[in-house]
Amino acid sequence: MTKTIGIVAIKGGVGKTTISSSLASDLVNHYGKKVLLVDANYSAPNVGLHMDIVTPVKTIHDVLSGKARLLSAIHTRYGVDVVPGSYLFSKSIQPLKLKDRIDSIKKNYDFIVIDSSPALNDETLSAMLASDHLFVVTTPDYPTLSCSLRAARLASQRGKSIDGIIINKIRNPDYEITINEIEDVLELPVVARIPDDPSVLKALFMRMPASIYNKKSTFGKEINKLSAALTNSEEPRSWWRQLFSGMNREEVNRQVLKQGFYRSVFSS
Repeated sequence: MTKTIGIVAIKGGVGKTTISSSLASDLVNHYGKKVLLVDANYSAPNVGLHMDIVTPVKTIHDVLSGKARLLSAIHTRYGVDVVPGSYLFSKSIQPLKLKDRIDSIKKNYDFIVIDSSPALNDETLSAMLASDHLFVVTTPDYPTLSCSLRAARLASQRGKSIDGIIINKIRNPDYEITINEIEDVLELPVVARIPDDPSVLKALFMRMPASIYNKKSTFGKEINKLSAALTNSEEPRSWWRQLFSGMNREEVNRQVLKQGFYRSVFSS
């Protein structure tokens, strides 16, 4: 059964699109899944820049304006089927039609990953309503955490639960909010902690998903661990960690996520 995953953040610059494109690419290239990646950041679409689709013929804007079918807006890059956005589209669109458009081809995929808008409006709402599972991306600072709390509340108001928090761009834990504090404030489990990684900037310059540009980078490894939970696979762990170290907080949360994720899939 297809799993539709929305990656949301009510603040720009947290790495939401980097994570969306990398997660989609890792699911394809590491776990052999059939994946559709959709750019639902209609005002400032950037998925194309991460997936080397600079001048798309048809986009999600054409689809939501009624000018094209979703199938005609699919571009394949790095094994991923991608529906990019348009940088220059000037006509009105209907964001809340996204779910209907995706449902028309949903059966063709194992996963659909939706990159949402960072604005608290119908753009973000369209991604939430079209998704079966939601993950909020945050950085470990107070301004972003307050925005993440707003995202959680919006999802709750619309009857959508959030499966987990992804903490991105960890730089100096001595001056950043801890995982315990984030979980206490948001009342949600943290399922990934990703250090700031210079390879991400290099990947964007090359217009490649960061998980493809350098699979062995810290960023790539953390994305792969999340993919393992989403595909019901065993999480990769080094031999010394298996022997001498227990599971940290986010690893435990991913195990819980895996069990709940697949229980909900099989019971639906």
